[in-house]
Amino acid sequence: MTFNVEALMSAQLRDLVPYEVPSCDNVIKLDANENSYYFPRPVMEAINDAVGAQTFNRYPDAETRYLREAISSYTGVDVNGIMAGNGSDELIFNLLLTFASGGKVAITTPTFGMYRIHSIIAGAEPVSVPRRAGDFAVDVPAVCEAAASPETKVTVVCSPNNPTGNITSLEDIEAVLRAARGLVIIDEAYFEFCGETVLPLLDRYPNLVVLRTFSKAFGLAGLRVGYMLADPAVVQAVRRVKQPFNLNAYSQIAAAVVLSHLSVFKKRIRAICRARDRLLPELAKIPGVECYPSRANFILFRTPLKAADIFQGLLARGILIRNMDSPDLRNCLRVTVGQPEENRLFLQALAEVLNR
Repeated sequence: MTFNVEALMSAQLRDLVPYEVPSCDNVIKLDANENSYYFPRPVMEAINDAVGAQTFNRYPDAETRYLREAISSYTGVDVNGIMAGNGSDELIFNLLLTFASGGKVAITTPTFGMYRIHSIIAGAEPVSVPRRAGDFAVDVPAVCEAAASPETKVTVVCSPNNPTGNITSLEDIEAVLRAARGLVIIDEAYFEFCGETVLPLLDRYPNLVVLRTFSKAFGLAGLRVGYMLADPAVVQAVRRVKQPFNLNAYSQIAAAVVLSHLSVFKKRIRAICRARDRLLPELAKIPGVECYPSRANFILFRTPLKAADIFQGLLARGILIRNMDSPDLRNCLRVTVGQPEENRLFLQALAEVLNR
């Protein structure tokens, strides 16, 4: 008897392309929107002190109480309206499993690709609501129409949006919340780089969920810590699908310690924002390069050449960025804002590739 893997798979998964990340050694890594600065030594020492005699032979706190209390102090949201997760990805997936299975998920594209992938895995149908051409602003009437459909269980908006870097205003988000019959998820993974949030709406709209992460501004990408802020009833519903020990003990401690050293990270965030605001005009000066304004820690740009050729040319010069080429983002690439010297080398390498 022949073992047929494809026949055993769910039908909706057979054509799903896995999310893949290139692995490259000895390069300047500007592809994943990480914090390019080394993790601060004093904070690392504080984490190790906090770990102390932690016994890793025991399961971690399933309720992440200490971390949720720290997040509550940081955000002003009651601990009962907070859930921590193994990165925002886990929370996105759990939200879709809980609320979207069998329905539709409205996604403002182009945006973070995992919304679509998680929707399919969760048994929902992802529906693209295209952003406006030119500035990638959310098409508010179109999103409201999609969100108002009885079939739409969840609507997702990323702000600042990955990969376009633009934000969606509080007024526009509120219009979507008023129209929506289901949940509205606002992914604020890059909040710290713009300072604009929809949290003031949380008390008025029980269907609002705000997602954030420690992976970007706080430099904990390797520990995978994200959190959601929502009505306590939403948190309780998601608890039904959440794995009981989803966030390891070390990550819980590290994230809480980070929030007790905010001044260190705020200084670095300001440095990254200044570097972004210097990098963008320098990038735009290169002949043939079209840049898009960004409120995050990355910049989307387009060149007249094929994005794959630019990507490979930069990689050959030791610079790794992200190839975003697609029907929505023809010949576009995305570069993470690095440290000043990294940004200088990227600009130099890009000019060389284009001149060739």
